[in-house]
Amino acid sequence: MTRPTLESRLVQRELPAQRHVMYQRWSHLLFAHWLEEPERIQATLPKGLFVDAFNGRAFVGAVPFYMERIRPRFLPPLPGISWFLEFNLRTYVHDVDGRPGVWFYSLDANQSLAVALARRFFHLPYFRAKMRAATGDGNMQSRSHRQGHQIQDRVDYKIPDGPMAEAESGSLEFFLLERYLLFAHDRSRDRVLSGRVFHSPYPFAEVDSESFKAHIAPVFTAAGFDPPAERPSSLLYSPRVDVKVFPTIPLSR
Repeated sequence: MTRPTLESRLVQRELPAQRHVMYQRWSHLLFAHWLEEPERIQATLPKGLFVDAFNGRAFVGAVPFYMERIRPRFLPPLPGISWFLEFNLRTYVHDVDGRPGVWFYSLDANQSLAVALARRFFHLPYFRAKMRAATGDGNMQSRSHRQGHQIQDRVDYKIPDGPMAEAESGSLEFFLLERYLLFAHDRSRDRVLSGRVFHSPYPFAEVDSESFKAHIAPVFTAAGFDPPAERPSSLLYSPRVDVKVFPTIPLSR
C-alpha cells in the first residue's frame, strides 16, 4: 500500500485527459470537521480503501451547500431540476496506489431525480430529504429531514465577510478542502469505483466558531459514529466553485 504524498495530492488538481460528463456549481459551502479515531473510520470502509490522515489525525466532515446549474455536458440547466440543496457526511481516504479522495457516508438532497441518477450511475449513497436554506443579515440557516428516516439536521452560522484565501499546499486546510477524487461502492458487484472532478482551488475563510450552532447527531449516529462535539476542529466556508464532473470507473485492483 502506498500512502499519499504532497505530489500525489497536487496531481489530483490537474484537469483529467478524458471528457467530462457533467457541469455543476457548488456554492455557500460549509466544511465542518471533527476529529475521529482512524481505526474507527477504517472499520467503516470497503476493502481497497484506507484512512487518509493529517499528521496522524483523521476527520469526519459535515458539508451543507447549494447545488446549482447541474446539467449533463450536452444540455442546458433546467428550472426545478438543476438547482437544489445538499448535505453530505464524509471522510478522507486513499486507495492502494496512494490516490487521496473522499468517501461519503450519506448525501441528502431535495431533488428526487438527482438522488435517483446519482444512486444509479455514480453508486453514491444519496437520500431524498426535505430541505431548506436561507441567508439573511449575513447568516446561513440550513435544515434537512431525510424522508423515511428520523434524521433531522440543523446548521446555523455567520458567513465570513472578510477576504477569501487559497489553502497553502501541505496545510490542514489544503488536506480538508483540496479533494478532486471520490470513491463509491457498487454493492451489486461488490467493487469500489473512483471518479474525478475538476475546479479551481476553493476560495475560503474561517467561520467564527461562536456563530456555529448545529444539531447533526442523527446523521453521525446513522453512519456508525458517536454524536460530534459541540465545536468542530475546523470550520471553513467557501462561496463558490464551478465544477466539471468525470465518469466513475472501477479501481484497477
